[in-house]
Amino acid sequence: MQHKDNTTEQTILEVAENLFLDKGFALTSTTEIARIVGCNQALVHYYFRSKERLFEAVFEKHLKLFIHVFLECVEQNISFEEKVRMKIETHFDLLKANPKMPFLFFNEMIANPIRLNLLKEKIGALPETFFSQIESELKKEIEKGTIRPMKATDLMLTILSLNTMLFLAGPVLEVISGMTETEYHNFFENRKRENITIILKSLRP
Repeated sequence: MQHKDNTTEQTILEVAENLFLDKGFALTSTTEIARIVGCNQALVHYYFRSKERLFEAVFEKHLKLFIHVFLECVEQNISFEEKVRMKIETHFDLLKANPKMPFLFFNEMIANPIRLNLLKEKIGALPETFFSQIESELKKEIEKGTIRPMKATDLMLTILSLNTMLFLAGPVLEVISGMTETEYHNFFENRKRENITIILKSLRP
């Protein structure tokens, strides 16, 4: 009986992730993944069964990372404003480390919305835990009068919209702006600060 090698499995996943990000799901093949890994195509299918399963593994990994990052912010013993600031910063930095991920997610969710239901089954109650914790924090602050009434979904959509849009528009900005690499980096850091200011001001009663 053949035994799975965790190192090989992880290498396949990393190579597939890079190709999905660079070329998208449709233009990536298990043949190319196997060639770059240095194994045969059958081994890729042995670990992940299909390209669809491999993509779901990549998607699941990033979705869980995103949720856990936000949950860590909620659980820290700091003020609510600092928690919101950390949510914005950690999400922004996550996108900065994976700038092509928003394109891949949006494209695939539009082209194959059924994948979202499959992923929901895999991650179980994690999103509900995520939103219930944020909702609990919001309720306490609303009752104290420190922020205006709002739902957790409103806050999260505001953060997601402001942060994600910058990375979706990033490639266009880079081409038309003529900014140097240093200027481009500084621009993104400034936008992170602006997003924090905008969102924190929007919370006030």
